[in-house]
Amino acid sequence: MDEFFDVDGEARRALDLLGPAPENWVPARAGIDHDVLIVGGGQTGCAFAFALRRAGIGRVSVIDAANDAGTAGVWLNRARMNTLRTPKTLVGPEGDVAGLSFRAWYEARYGRDAYGSIERAPRREWAAYLAWFRTFLDIPVRYGVRLSRIEPAGDSFRVHLEVDGEARVETVRKIVLCNGVAGNGRAFVPDVVAHLPPALLAHTSQAIDFSALRGKSVAVIGAAASAFDAAATALEAGAADVHLFARRAALAAKPVSRTRGYPGAYDNYHGLPDALRWSQARRFRREGSTAPRDSIERVTRFANFRLHVGAAIEAARAVDKRIVLNANGDAFAFDFAIAGTGFAVDLAARPELADIAPHVRLWRDQYTPPPADADAALGAHPYLGEALEYLEKTPGAAPWLRNIHVYNPAGFVSAGVPVGDVPSMRRDIPAVVRRISRDLFHADIDTHAARLDADVPADFDATLYAANVWNAQEHDQPLSQGIS
Repeated sequence: MDEFFDVDGEARRALDLLGPAPENWVPARAGIDHDVLIVGGGQTGCAFAFALRRAGIGRVSVIDAANDAGTAGVWLNRARMNTLRTPKTLVGPEGDVAGLSFRAWYEARYGRDAYGSIERAPRREWAAYLAWFRTFLDIPVRYGVRLSRIEPAGDSFRVHLEVDGEARVETVRKIVLCNGVAGNGRAFVPDVVAHLPPALLAHTSQAIDFSALRGKSVAVIGAAASAFDAAATALEAGAADVHLFARRAALAAKPVSRTRGYPGAYDNYHGLPDALRWSQARRFRREGSTAPRDSIERVTRFANFRLHVGAAIEAARAVDKRIVLNANGDAFAFDFAIAGTGFAVDLAARPELADIAPHVRLWRDQYTPPPADADAALGAHPYLGEALEYLEKTPGAAPWLRNIHVYNPAGFVSAGVPVGDVPSMRRDIPAVVRRISRDLFHADIDTHAARLDADVPADFDATLYAANVWNAQEHDQPLSQGIS
């Protein structure tokens, strides 16, 4: 018989066993509004807020451009998979507090047998868990706040914000970019289709009205997971037919990143030589991003799904409110096209990074691969430090860059995992929090030195033990008498 639990009660017990969070130890600075600004209130932004709280770091602000919790993040909006693509057993936002884990939440809600029966977390259940996590821990997120510019200001930053449509400037010491897959760049749409009217073309990162595609003919460009998820959603919504165009002669089927999943490689990846990290990233690019087996099965069960392999789009044009695509010498007409073509890392494409982008060291500035392993897309990734901090392109020119930590997929080449997804949490959130703690502590070392040397009142005085102090004159003979 299955067992059910009070998830809030179990979580409170887990926190109670851990002990109370420390009080904020970071000295306040005149003119500073926030010690840490977290950009993005999704799963990683809230995880960072919790981890910083447990580290005794206060004055943390979490902002999100979405208007409310329901429209924030990807899980109920732009994500279209049925289940997460990562194993359910990975440590997530709970860190070392098992009572706050997805497993604890799911078992409390559905029972242990139900948890044992799933291989991966259902997407909507994961979204519900994250909402509980944020609410239970009382993590405040400032919705309707968009970061528009990061302006260096000595050893801090002036951050330009749009708050409910109004401009505002606040000051911060540390920034953590938990701003999603396009957080250091943009959605990538191939030039061959980018000119098509927005009414006929969307990227998978955009909101798409799939109900409007009922009875329509749809093209999907790309063969990674997001492309298959979009194709499946269109088919499930009643599309007349869906054609998916893949450039490769066969679908990518080898998830080569799994070779790096054991603790030795995972925990020590940042210390690997640049050449080895680059070769691992190149191997991933050569093999291609694999769609999960269930994402492919989700579309192949439809008789009106057609897969085109070895079919790069050669030309595209709009004709009478439809799209004509040319591939492999053939022409195909569609009512709508979806680009599941991923994202490009391009710091200059982000308005909020315009002031700092020229100073950031990129992989192409750090490492020159052999000609056969050259890759412009990988070279555009920022070359990050061990705490996922930006580094200077020119030493000494922009020392403030170390105070910006990148927790989004732009860290892939440096970190070896899709930063921002669940696989990166166990290693990288503690690493970033430790660095923030160290930097904030040393930045105010004189204040802390005075605190360390401060007078400490005694817990007791001599009256506590006075009656038991040995006094030879009060005794008939000394203890030494009789010792030979």
